[in-house]
Amino acid sequence: MVQKYQSPVRVYKHPFELIMAAYEKRFPTCPLIPMFVGSDTMSEFMSEDRAIHVIERRCKLDVDAPRLLKKIAGVDYVYFIQKNSLNRRERTLHIEAYNETFSNRVVINERCCYTVHPDNEDWTCFEQSASLDIKSFFGFESTVEKIAMKQYTSNIKKGKEIIEYYLKQLEEEGITWIPRWTPPVKFTFERGVSHVRRPLSSPVNVPEATMKEGLSPKEMNNCNNVSDPTVGTPDDKLDADYIKRYLGDLTPLQESCLIRLRQWLQETHKGKIPKDEHILRFLRARDFNIDKAREILCQSLTWRKQHQVDYILDTWNPPQILQDYYAGGWHHHDKDGRPLYVLRLGQMDTKGLVRALGEEALLRYVLSINEEGLRRCEENTKVFGRPISSWTCLVDLEGLNMRHLWRPGVKALLRIIEVVEANYPETLGRLLILRAPRVFPVLWTLVSPFIDDNTRKKFLIYAGNDYQGPGGLLDYIDKEIIPDFLGGECMCEVPEGGLVPKSLYRTAEELENEDIKLWTETIYQSASVFKGAPHEIFIQIVEASSVITWDFDVCKGDIVFNIYHSKRAPQPPKKDSLGAHSITSPGGNNVQLIDKAWQLGRDYSMVESPLTCKEGESVQGSHVTRWPGFYILQWKFHSMPACATTSLPRVDDVLASLQVSSHKCKVMYYTEVIGSEDFRGSMSSLESSHSGFSQLSAATTSSGQSQSSSMISRWRFC
Repeated sequence: MVQKYQSPVRVYKHPFELIMAAYEKRFPTCPLIPMFVGSDTMSEFMSEDRAIHVIERRCKLDVDAPRLLKKIAGVDYVYFIQKNSLNRRERTLHIEAYNETFSNRVVINERCCYTVHPDNEDWTCFEQSASLDIKSFFGFESTVEKIAMKQYTSNIKKGKEIIEYYLKQLEEEGITWIPRWTPPVKFTFERGVSHVRRPLSSPVNVPEATMKEGLSPKEMNNCNNVSDPTVGTPDDKLDADYIKRYLGDLTPLQESCLIRLRQWLQETHKGKIPKDEHILRFLRARDFNIDKAREILCQSLTWRKQHQVDYILDTWNPPQILQDYYAGGWHHHDKDGRPLYVLRLGQMDTKGLVRALGEEALLRYVLSINEEGLRRCEENTKVFGRPISSWTCLVDLEGLNMRHLWRPGVKALLRIIEVVEANYPETLGRLLILRAPRVFPVLWTLVSPFIDDNTRKKFLIYAGNDYQGPGGLLDYIDKEIIPDFLGGECMCEVPEGGLVPKSLYRTAEELENEDIKLWTETIYQSASVFKGAPHEIFIQIVEASSVITWDFDVCKGDIVFNIYHSKRAPQPPKKDSLGAHSITSPGGNNVQLIDKAWQLGRDYSMVESPLTCKEGESVQGSHVTRWPGFYILQWKFHSMPACATTSLPRVDDVLASLQVSSHKCKVMYYTEVIGSEDFRGSMSSLESSHSGFSQLSAATTSSGQSQSSSMISRWRFC
């Protein structure tokens, strides 16, 4: 397996020329890197104007490896070839390095680049990337991989320190400024008289006060380049200082995982990119295994899109019953600056809430709490000046009894835990459970198997009044904000809960209908596609030149998307017997409309070329209709050809490793017909005065082109 590394952008607040002088002091050997024994120059090139300088070195490394491994390999030192290409005109240095030793067994490639900061020409940016591919190594492939990664990451940590060490050395030598490269002077001769032509430099505004004070050119230049230290980096790349300020201290490999996953999302998902903090949570939840983190992240993105979770705080108002009887709310912050959520579970009538509202309303309310928690984490990060990515939850169990173990209530709780664990990983920093009664172990036995191991480690449980003693509440929460109902002096505005009046209870049928209403609030529909049983919908078009738009996600399996036209009306939709296997209730179904007796070309015709869509892709497009009649949109099971082993999706395909049925696919789709006069012709907006789709596409947009009369836009979504 190929191991990859990508660094963040590291910024040196020094000019490029000074950084280059410090960098060159690393050769021929560097005492700060013990494994770097020495280097020999193999070739060197310098252009006439001295703007281009290319030097190739053979570097000798003493790798810290077990003596037995060195003896088996038959070498004491490892040699690398390094090529440095310095362009003084463009102010760039490109470094390429690869291993010479064991090149037929191990392939190591590294690329580094020093460039001028895009927003401050007196600062320098540095990036590096590397790859390691161990093909074979005497049966010690795993050991060699660990040694190589350990050595590489340790040198990465020292990289900035080394440059700063040599910068200080230059300063001690009296070198604090190195002039930029300028073209050499050219001489021209006119009638025996020589003239010196010097290139014109760009004008610089020099204040009169500066001239009077007699400042040096460097000082004047610095005056004209005052810049905010929080300026961005090129192409929206991650800055090392930004990572430390907003995301925390990460190891070089953790930084690399974040950057690579972020780049993958930017390249393959053209919609709304999650925030860096959100991506990092999924990486932490899977111990920075990129493939596993990518899998659960993309499943979560699909879920968020389907249920419009991004808009829940702005578009959903909790029922009054929840505001009155749900005994939970936000209450200041803990000693670490994390937002503090207080839940008086023992005072909450879970049975009454479930009977009055149903499971879906409770789930949605918990989702809104989590979304509010994410927002508060961002605010506290700014307020406290350090990364805060999780919150603390204080659960008071005073009053917990067997009523809380009512089976439907426990079922609702387990489902809520399952949804939160899958979509809000690493958001719980600490859970303080206070005044746990004797019945608590029963509830814990039911709930704990559904809680992630990493999350369980964050639980602190106190029985009775133990929370008031050493190691209790005061270790985590300031005395001034301990709620009054726990013996503190701070008035807590969290509702006290209480019994929900039975007059507010609803029948099972009413709750079931309400649950369906909440579930289908999404504009999407779900459908199952089986081998030999495609899912089809028809759209009747009265006026030609209307525009059929679609947006669908392939959640499981690979499918082929087709569009047909027929002058004949299809038979009324009949649910296929296979539809009973749909995993989405109530939206999952399987419907065939094209009669088996129909013949392609006679009874109906294809108006778009078939589009093969891989698992995890999101497809958005439109078709401008040429004729009135009936248009059939079909999602058909796609079987991989027997000889297609060489054309599998690339390794980074996000859900390639998911274990799904080989004869079942699932799609989530939305369609809409727009009048031609309302269609702007751009899939980046799909703005229409009659279109609800435009609001969705504002959040997940992408533009594309297709053949003839349609436009198709496709991106990887999960």
